Amino acid sequence: MPIFRHIFLVLNLLYPAARAVLFRIDAERAHHLSMKGLRASENLGILGALTSPPEKKPVTFAGLTFPNPVGLAAGLDKEANTIDALGTMGFGHVEVGTLTPKPQDGNESPRLFRLPEHQALINRMGFNNPGIDQGLANARSSTSFKGIIGINIGKNKVTPNEQANDDYAIAFEKSYPWADYITANFSSPNTPGLRDLQSEDAAGRLLEVLKNLQTKLHQETGRYVPFALKVAPDLDQEQISGLSRVFRDGGLDFLIATNTTISRDAVKGHPNAKEAGGLSGAPLTQHSTEIIAAFHAGLGEAVPIIGAGGIFTAEDALAKRDAGAKLIQLYTGFVYRGPQLIHDIIKAW
Repeated sequence: MPIFRHIFLVLNLLYPAARAVLFRIDAERAHHLSMKGLRASENLGILGALTSPPEKKPVTFAGLTFPNPVGLAAGLDKEANTIDALGTMGFGHVEVGTLTPKPQDGNESPRLFRLPEHQALINRMGFNNPGIDQGLANARSSTSFKGIIGINIGKNKVTPNEQANDDYAIAFEKSYPWADYITANFSSPNTPGLRDLQSEDAAGRLLEVLKNLQTKLHQETGRYVPFALKVAPDLDQEQISGLSRVFRDGGLDFLIATNTTISRDAVKGHPNAKEAGGLSGAPLTQHSTEIIAAFHAGLGEAVPIIGAGGIFTAEDALAKRDAGAKLIQLYTGFVYRGPQLIHDIIKAW
């Protein structure tokens, strides 16, 4: 076994100890320290020396070739400035953002909370980001990552829902020349009223606006950039059936299921359960898989799905694949399990 593989095994053995130290720090501060440390390690060449390249298992999806089925969900790299380091850790695709037309600070702190007993997080960050222009400039500075980069876009908090499509269109058009794919996030629970855009009528209008813009830009540039919508897990069967019709009829390229949940049923009694925001992690494992299966039943192969929500083991990822997902994305599971989770899933896929 090459020496770097030995080092990688040691790194993964040390990850629980590093996590224990970080978990003693305020959650958002620990996040920023971790991301800063990843960037510094990448720039110094240390991360590459400590990391074993993942097995190559390419997946063709939405007209793109992904080097492996495991991606990073939006929300971790909000500023789009850590792509190379995250790629070095093994992700086949990295989705950055959410990026909005104008910079915004997001909601007041504290706004990120751990529930370690439940392997979960609650966040109410509120699309804090440097704005689409700076975010794209940061993303363009990526030089070593050879995987797929997705740009996750949203509306500014001060933009009323009646004008939300304008915000999405602005961010979409600016992202188009550079992104491998674009995701419109209209399901975060942390921007007031945003989930109202998931009604059939509102979703249909947003899809039509972005589809028309995509067609226009494709004709102008000769480059086709697929786009997705990201849905919440807090949808009933009637809503899923209705949205499936909208997505099929509207020509959506692919779907990401699911975002965080506002439900607290699985974490009742935890001191942080009272905090407002979206719950992510192990409490979503089974339910997000059920939502994927329900959408797959309504969409078939016409609109492929990226699965997300509570993936902590290779078995969790394979369950989402069996439910209909062609790729998967990690966030909270990556925070709790570290880079070994990426490699475990790729090996089992």
